[in-house]
Amino acid sequence: CLFSYVCHIFSMAAEFLVMLYEYSPLFYISVIAVCFTITVAVVLGWFGFDVPVLLRSSDEAESVLPVPERKMVQVMNPFALEMGSTTASVIEGLLLRPCCLEDCVLSCFWGCEMQALQTALQKHQRELLLLTHLLFQEALESSSLHLQSFNASVQKKEKEEHFTQMPLDLGVRDFGMLPRNRYPLVAVLTLAHPETRDNYNIAASVTVIHVPDDKYRLSARILFQYLLTAQGNLLDLKPLFMSADTCSTTGTTEPSSSTQEPEPQSQSQGTKREESDSEEEWPDTQGRDCVVCQNAPINRVLLPCRHACVCDGCVWRFQHCPICRAFVLESFTLTNRGAEEEEDNVEE
Repeated sequence: CLFSYVCHIFSMAAEFLVMLYEYSPLFYISVIAVCFTITVAVVLGWFGFDVPVLLRSSDEAESVLPVPERKMVQVMNPFALEMGSTTASVIEGLLLRPCCLEDCVLSCFWGCEMQALQTALQKHQRELLLLTHLLFQEALESSSLHLQSFNASVQKKEKEEHFTQMPLDLGVRDFGMLPRNRYPLVAVLTLAHPETRDNYNIAASVTVIHVPDDKYRLSARILFQYLLTAQGNLLDLKPLFMSADTCSTTGTTEPSSSTQEPEPQSQSQGTKREESDSEEEWPDTQGRDCVVCQNAPINRVLLPCRHACVCDGCVWRFQHCPICRAFVLESFTLTNRGAEEEEDNVEE
C-alpha cells in the first residue's frame, strides 16, 4: 500500500514537471523538485520525525540518544503517614496511622486555609522557623477551624492508629463549594525530642488530605505531601508506579532511606524532587523481571511518568515509557548496584 502510494506521488509529480517544462521556467522546476525531495524525506523519517518504527532502519533505531540519568543523593526520612482502611468523612472522622523512626508529634489542622499553609511553607524556606510542632501550631492554628494534637502518643516504630475528628459542636459539615479556600485536613509530623532533630535532615512532614463532606463526596485520599528539611527546602514526596504483581507504591510507605536529587530552590513551592525508597523498602522488586528483557530485576524509574518497569540495561534503548508511551526525559536508579557489588567484594 505504501509502495503504490509513493508510485502515485511520483507519477503525479512527473506529470506536473512536464507541464511546467512546456512553459520553460527552469527555476520553477528546480523549486518543485526540492520541495518534493523534502516531502519524501519527512514521510520516510530521515530527519528524525516521529514516524512508525517500521519505516526506520535498525541502524537508525540503535543510534537513539540515551536517556539522561538524574543524580540522586541519599536522605533519611524518619516520617511516614497512612490513612486507615475505614470509611472517613468530616462528620465521622478519620483514622491516621503514623509510623516513625523516632517519637513524633502529630498535629491535625481541620479546615486549614490554603493561603495560610503556603505562607507558612514559604516562611520556613526564608526563616527556618517551622521546625517544631509548637511553631507549626502558631503558624496554622489561627487559620484553621480546629486543631487536634497527639503530643505523647506517637511512639517510634509503632503503627498505632489515631482517630481525628472535627468537633460536632462546631456545626461544620462541609467546606463550601468548589473552588475552595480551605483544605479539609492538614496532618503535620514533627520530631518530639530536640536531641533527635540533629540526626535527620528531614525536620517535618506535611500531608494534605481530602476528607469527603456533604458538598464534595470524593473518597478520602492524600492530595500531596511535603518534607521540610533543616536547610529550608521543600521536597515534594511523590509515588512511584509498578505493576500490580510486583509492588504497590502508591501512598506513603515505611520510613527509610530515600534517594533524592539536589535541585535549585524555588521561591514559591520549594524544591520538587523525586522520591524513591531504598532496597529495604523494595524487597519484592529484587527478584522481579524487567518488562522489556524479562531477564534482569527492575531497577530504573522513568521520569516524568514515574513508572518503575525496566532494568539498568534496557533503559538506554527507549525514548518512550514501555508502560504508558510517555516521552522519557530522564531516569534514576532504585538501588546503587555498583556500590553494592563493591561492598560484597570487600566483605569477601
